[in-house]
Amino acid sequence: MSLLGLPPELWVLFVNFGFMIGVFFGFFGMGGSFLVTPTLLILGYTAPVAIGSSMAFVFGTAVIATLKHDDVGQVDYKLGGLMFAGIVLGIEVGKMLVFGLEALGRAELVVGVAYVLLLAAIGLVFTRNALSRGNEDDAAGESDGDPDDIPELAKTIKSYDVPPMVTLTDGSRASMWVISGVGGGVGVVSGFLGVGGGFIRMPAIYYLVGVPLAAAVGTSLFGALMSGAVGAFSYGLSGVIDVGVVTALLLGSAFGARIGSASTAYVDEEEVTIYFGIMLLLASAAVALGELATWLGTPVLDRVSFVLLIGSAAFVTATILYYGTRAVREGRDAPAVG
Repeated sequence: MSLLGLPPELWVLFVNFGFMIGVFFGFFGMGGSFLVTPTLLILGYTAPVAIGSSMAFVFGTAVIATLKHDDVGQVDYKLGGLMFAGIVLGIEVGKMLVFGLEALGRAELVVGVAYVLLLAAIGLVFTRNALSRGNEDDAAGESDGDPDDIPELAKTIKSYDVPPMVTLTDGSRASMWVISGVGGGVGVVSGFLGVGGGFIRMPAIYYLVGVPLAAAVGTSLFGALMSGAVGAFSYGLSGVIDVGVVTALLLGSAFGARIGSASTAYVDEEEVTIYFGIMLLLASAAVALGELATWLGTPVLDRVSFVLLIGSAAFVTATILYYGTRAVREGRDAPAVG
């Protein structure tokens, strides 16, 4: 008996997977949707279906997480709106590349290799930064709430007035060239890989546009909402979205995104960032094994790849929930002590 074309075992799998991705999305403002496309590719879905379904899922999850961050004023809607044109154009370029490669019979291969390289690169950056922060004591953590806490690179970029300049919600100014470049670049990645692009957009908003970290996370989620909406509409017109997969993923992520967003108030991101970086590296290895399984015709590598991908995501989800639960428990005990 299937529901929306999915057998019961796949419903269970995708609902649980959606929950884990929702936790990542809500907590980091990134780092969940990039797992959907490679997982669907490993399960045998074609590249257009995997990417289109991922984009539709990104939209639904981003709506939930953005509303949660909006509750605490961490979304710069003006900046998100200014990025919209670049996102739309970028997604169309990415989609054209995918369908062009599909016509040549190379889409799954190229998208898979792109994931291996991208996940490895981002994973190395996250792991290295987490280790370096640990060696620098708590200096970075002490300035988290400072609205002027932006990287030196962003301060340097802001020092150059390249018109047209616009004033953002926080009162700072940024060049439309930088904003459009960030939107367009993330749009291409979103359209080509079927991701919200948060693992690129959030650092770009923080390091290039110069938005404080908390607002960068919320604004990145709003950007994912726009990317997902445009991408889902574009791929939906081509009839390549699997409604059953998207529905199951959204059922799980609706709960996970709320928990992930709420956890940001209790969990120090630096405590789990290193695990997130390691997960990205493991995900890169998993996608590489999946590609090898296709090239060598070895089904066992597909199974190893799948277990590695799901297992690493489950570990990071459990880590966030553990730290969050522990923080809440310690907070409840605190009043009784005084």
